[in-house]
Amino acid sequence: MKVTVIYGTDNGNTRNIAEQVAAQMDGRVVEISTATKADFEECDLLVLGTPTSGYGDLQADWESGMKVLTQVDFAGRPVALFGLGDQITYADTFADAMGEIYEVVTEKGAEVIGSTAKEGYDFFSSRALVEDVFVGLVVDEDNQSEMTEGRIAAWVTALKERVPQLTTEG
Repeated sequence: MKVTVIYGTDNGNTRNIAEQVAAQMDGRVVEISTATKADFEECDLLVLGTPTSGYGDLQADWESGMKVLTQVDFAGRPVALFGLGDQITYADTFADAMGEIYEVVTEKGAEVIGSTAKEGYDFFSSRALVEDVFVGLVVDEDNQSEMTEGRIAAWVTALKERVPQLTTEG
């Protein structure tokens, strides 16, 4: 199964998470600033990662990358999301950018997989929260970096259970 992890980053944290996720799924990593429509389409599982910038904003490279993202037909395709945020400083917009990407890919027909519980985080509001769960993996490298490795491992395990082809060769 071909896995592609596309991410945007400002300070390298999201790239580090993208690389860890890709390594555990034997996937390839593409930065959103260089991603093409083919990068989004020519894979069996697409994983999208973004930090939330400022007060709930998309990361700068994702802002321009959304032009490519909105051209993709995700009908019935599995997409997993991860987002980085700061739950203390930006408690009212925590991981909002992941929620914005979620809205776009679901409008384009994606089957978003890999939701995670909100327990263990302390925030007021998030666009990434749908039906009381996060639409993907949420990482807070500013306040909970010691939990990142375990959260990634648990999330990847859950994705592999959801998409059994991830555990088989081919």
